[in-house]
Amino acid sequence: MILRPFLYEESSCASYLFGCPSTGKLAVVDAHVELVDSYVEAAERVGVPIVAVLETHVQADHVSGQRALAESTGATTYGPGDLADGQVIELGNTLVTVVTTPGHAPEHFSFLVADRRRGTEEPWLVFTGDSLLVGDVGRPDLHAAGDPAGLARKQYDSMQRLLELPDHVLVYPSHYGGSVCGRGLSGNPFSSIGFERRHNRALAYDDPATFAEALLRDVPPPPANQAKIVALNRA
Repeated sequence: MILRPFLYEESSCASYLFGCPSTGKLAVVDAHVELVDSYVEAAERVGVPIVAVLETHVQADHVSGQRALAESTGATTYGPGDLADGQVIELGNTLVTVVTTPGHAPEHFSFLVADRRRGTEEPWLVFTGDSLLVGDVGRPDLHAAGDPAGLARKQYDSMQRLLELPDHVLVYPSHYGGSVCGRGLSGNPFSSIGFERRHNRALAYDDPATFAEALLRDVPPPPANQAKIVALNRA
């Protein structure tokens, strides 16, 4: 399996090109509209086509590159409305299992990845979108439609589900320090389940009510042009 992170510093967004070079199948997670050409060029350098574009949720802080990338490559798109919990997307030897993790948004998915070439189908890494971040979890108010506390409680349940994963599973979120999608994100964009279990202060609460109360304190201002960005991405 190959994995290429793409970090967009202007909005502290992370996206990923990954997949199975031996069978000629790559995917991009949470494509950014400004990086579409970069994904295509990276895939061309390794000589493997992009066949899937995965979205963890409807983004609120930047315009998604899913449509443009799919049009450029002919890739199949997967996002809210297309995915179901437990669904498996096969990219050759790279297996992607869909895990529903609502909370930051009502429809939010994480993607658990295994590589059969390692001799096992046990998970190696997880793309967590805006659910589990490094040092924080995704804020629940941007897509709340008047019920941020309800989404915050769902975020608690989603975090418990991700924390069932083994400590060694690597965590690749879609934002890092500087993003307004969380409150205290680390400048290190990548982590592991074990590290977050030990050091993420947002995960220290033992019940949904206390977790939700803490999560809704001191949230930063919403992203600029949020309503316009969400409308473009929903379209």
